[in-house]
Amino acid sequence: MSMCREVGWGGIGAGKLRFPAPIPYNDLTMVITYHGGQCFKVSFGDTTIAFNPISKKSKLDAAKFGSDAAFVSLWHNDFNGVSEVTHGKKEPFLVDGPGEYEIGQVSAHGFGIKTTYDKKELYNTIYQVQLEGMNMVFLGALSDPEIDPKILGELGDIDILFVPIGGGDVLEVPQASKLSVKLEAKLTIPMHYDASALKAFLKEEGKDSLKSVDKLTLKKKDVQAMSGEVAILKA
Repeated sequence: MSMCREVGWGGIGAGKLRFPAPIPYNDLTMVITYHGGQCFKVSFGDTTIAFNPISKKSKLDAAKFGSDAAFVSLWHNDFNGVSEVTHGKKEPFLVDGPGEYEIGQVSAHGFGIKTTYDKKELYNTIYQVQLEGMNMVFLGALSDPEIDPKILGELGDIDILFVPIGGGDVLEVPQASKLSVKLEAKLTIPMHYDASALKAFLKEEGKDSLKSVDKLTLKKKDVQAMSGEVAILKA
């Protein structure tokens, strides 16, 4: 199998990666589980992707599972545990920067944006990932809610938004809440938080009584019926 890839930092970036697409799925469900920090496992049929897997070198607890693609928004031990999502027959293709990608049924676009993490000025990649007609946007280690309008214009209608809310190196609760409203996501999933930040976010969203769940099981029609919903996943 031949592959080509071009990736560049700064702004929208450019690059393409193409794999032969497998046979289309039937009407299956998407399953999303949370593993702490910014680590998510998203599965649809035989396809599994990982967002910001936690490295064994991180102070956070790493999770072990197999994935077909690993999206790393910022190269830091909290987010770059690619070996932790290599398991069994699944060895992920690493996506760690701006560009356009096609990996089987997964289409993705990465947008580079400056951020500050661990007291260092770095580049974070915002990912727009489409899987079986569902448009997911993963903001990664975003510290500034002011996103380039050119990038915002590329994100389209967002079905599922993954947003950091913990403050410090990432967005503060009010910033995260206002940004999710601005992006008009049908479903928002917060990440990168402690108990106090989560409580403040739910209050900001007017959802104080919302309970966390072990996993989300969704079909496209379920998400299309949503409007400004929030889901909390147990780590």
